[in-house]
Amino acid sequence: MTTTLNPIRILLADDHPVLRQGIQALASDERDMQFVAEASNGREAIEQFRKHQPDITLMDLEMPDVNGIDAMIAIRKEFPHARIIILTTYAGDVRISRALKAGARGYLLKSLLRKELLDTIRAVHAGQKRIPADLATQVADHVADDTLTLREMEVLRAIAAGNANKLIADKLSITEETVKGHVKNILSKLGANDRTHAVTIGLKRGIIEL
Repeated sequence: MTTTLNPIRILLADDHPVLRQGIQALASDERDMQFVAEASNGREAIEQFRKHQPDITLMDLEMPDVNGIDAMIAIRKEFPHARIIILTTYAGDVRISRALKAGARGYLLKSLLRKELLDTIRAVHAGQKRIPADLATQVADHVADDTLTLREMEVLRAIAAGNANKLIADKLSITEETVKGHVKNILSKLGANDRTHAVTIGLKRGIIEL
């Protein structure tokens, strides 16, 4: 049991000042927690972690300069035992899988902060992993799916940007027939009915971002 003499030392990294204030307010009455530093982007998060070496880091997924995943990878390269909880507005099994592979110990949607943040911090500090059951189910549902190749993801991003096959071919320096082949594979792997449906699935699952 954490005592007030040895509180959980927390680094908070998020590019929205109001959210940072809200999170700190949530934990302000918790005698076993202490915010030791904050950061507004991934680069600052890495610097602040080096300086303070907190027990728990709350890391936003989407931040300027360096995103949350890359910041987490950099931190854990230097500090393999860092305990990092991802905070995000984004679900999507691919995003969650990337975060877990990068070493996240928790994954929490910002809509659930008020309800679950404090318990998640304590659980991760105690050595547990915490991922909401519905998000864990999303990951499990797609674990056996064929993943898109890097080229297929490039094509899907280009489709999402509204490009026709000929323009995609020009952009990627490949033939139009090759693009058509990639589109066919994308539709098959995602179980999509058409290009628009593929983009919708890609965005929802976190395969691509706009």
